Amino acid sequence: MKTVAMLLAGGEGSRLTVLSEKRAKPAVPFAGKFRIIDFTLSNCVNSGINTVGVLTQYRPHSLADHIGIGKPWNLDRSRGGVRILPPYQERGGQHWYAGTADAIYQNLGFIKDNQADLVLILSGDHIYKMDYNAMIQAHLANHADLTVAVMPVPIEETHRFGIMVVDGDGRITEFYEKPKERDKGNLASMGIYIFNADVLADRLSEAPGVKVDFGHDIIPDMVARGDRVFSYRFEGYWIDVGTIDSYWSTNLELLQKDCGLDLFSNKFPIMTLSEERPAVKLGPQAKVEGSLLSNGCVIRGTVINSVLSPGVYVSPGAIVKDCVLMNDIWVGPGARLDKLVVDKRVVIGAGAVVGTGDESVVNEAMPDKIFAGITVIGKDSIIPESARIGRNVLIGSERDEKDFPEDGIVGDGKSV
Repeated sequence: MKTVAMLLAGGEGSRLTVLSEKRAKPAVPFAGKFRIIDFTLSNCVNSGINTVGVLTQYRPHSLADHIGIGKPWNLDRSRGGVRILPPYQERGGQHWYAGTADAIYQNLGFIKDNQADLVLILSGDHIYKMDYNAMIQAHLANHADLTVAVMPVPIEETHRFGIMVVDGDGRITEFYEKPKERDKGNLASMGIYIFNADVLADRLSEAPGVKVDFGHDIIPDMVARGDRVFSYRFEGYWIDVGTIDSYWSTNLELLQKDCGLDLFSNKFPIMTLSEERPAVKLGPQAKVEGSLLSNGCVIRGTVINSVLSPGVYVSPGAIVKDCVLMNDIWVGPGARLDKLVVDKRVVIGAGAVVGTGDESVVNEAMPDKIFAGITVIGKDSIIPESARIGRNVLIGSERDEKDFPEDGIVGDGKSV
């Protein structure tokens, strides 16, 4: 049985605000040297699935540059391997992907050309390790048309997921996409599906009105018509880092010994496109506690409970605490950073205090996205010397001194 993986990586990730302003969500850096998509790609390779289509749409260039021909994942192959699948327009034909199912529908030719028996459909924006073979074996044992990976979630979060009811054999009897009511149970879809290839092609081709999205259209329709749709319970670590709060907290969670996800295991490794950087360098006054430092970092100040991507420089006297800092950030002398997410190539001026004030004051422009006390700084921005920037502040990409108030003070919940 040949399995082809189709990795949905076209999402805008708008809840990540400025972090996904210039890149697709799966291309956002994560846990130092990785990107979010590295986890799903590595799962495929570690499961022996070597034919992978990556469906891109929103801001695909960073993602395409990262994946390249797939060499870091051993997917640079003459047969199979990885292939980027952007939306395209045929004569009188399709356009932008209208949803998850429509994206697969437009690429049924790729599945057919690779002679797939089974199609594994994945999201490119989740953090987890999973051997897909166990799920494939369960799918075959159940003689299923479709198998959906599931796990329980807190009742208060059920509105974010597809929620289902299953019988004693694990067969799905009811499916509700992001229900507003909280009486449908808490067994949630992980966005991981295994289809029989012929069934997938039939269901996507039958009715144009119901092929937009899997959770909203295809799965409920298959359950209603009596197809053999089964659940597969996953017991491991899995999280959707789709919000600023979850992105920040998940990065810092990885610093804990009992977090449930081993980033550096040789048994089930997470692979990535590595940059050639020198080893971490610590100055004579450096102090590092409970942090993850990537190659190329130079630490001459203090770093506490933080995750630093390659090339971060922390000057003498600077304090970085509870922060996620991406590549090539420069932290000036005496600067104090607390509870931040900072994108690439940002310069923090000397003496600046960033992340201070009242966490309860949510961001005025994005109260539903920036509310947990985390201040976010976009790519290539310059924070003025001696600036004082509050909590839940959003600073856009490519901002410099002229964009800030003359006194350098940005209050809680403001945006620049």
